[in-house]
Amino acid sequence: MEETLVFVDEGFLSRLSKYFGGGKYIKFDKIKFVKDIAKNKSLFVKHIFYATAPPFQGTPPTEDEKKRKEGYDKFKSKFSNLKDFTFLEGRVQRTKNKEGKFQYRQKGVDTVLTIALSSLRADYPTIKKIILIACDSDFVPVIEILKSKGIKIILASYYEKKRDTEFSRSHHLIDCCSEYIQLTKQEQVQL
Repeated sequence: MEETLVFVDEGFLSRLSKYFGGGKYIKFDKIKFVKDIAKNKSLFVKHIFYATAPPFQGTPPTEDEKKRKEGYDKFKSKFSNLKDFTFLEGRVQRTKNKEGKFQYRQKGVDTVLTIALSSLRADYPTIKKIILIACDSDFVPVIEILKSKGIKIILASYYEKKRDTEFSRSHHLIDCCSEYIQLTKQEQVQL
């Protein structure tokens, strides 16, 4: 089997899991999920780049924030010993909306993924195909560069044609990739 690298935007995958779960996160084996996507394309996963952000921590952190951080640290340590797995971290920003409620947004996650994608040719010169699990058109410029260097990009994402839904996006990301896989609830539930 041909080797591939997989780049995962955890924020996207998490939102999709909650969406497919009707407001509750679907628990699934993320490594198996990624490897099954590759296997379905007759590819062997050489390395996974997993981009996420630790939960927000106030000064001092609340009990809920501490609990979330403990869960995150446990999740992270589960993968820290895997030689074919790299954790990429952004951060979480907390802001208040007009109603005075806190909102949380990942920041820098797309950037760390883009940097990892940019160093692909230097670090893995034999790789000819990669899988990107994401939904953000911010990846289009780096994808175009990689394609110009002969790398095929397989996008595994979720897209809805219906406007103003959480997963209605510009078709630009899908169009710039070599191949598109529409993720389904069934793929996550089977795991």
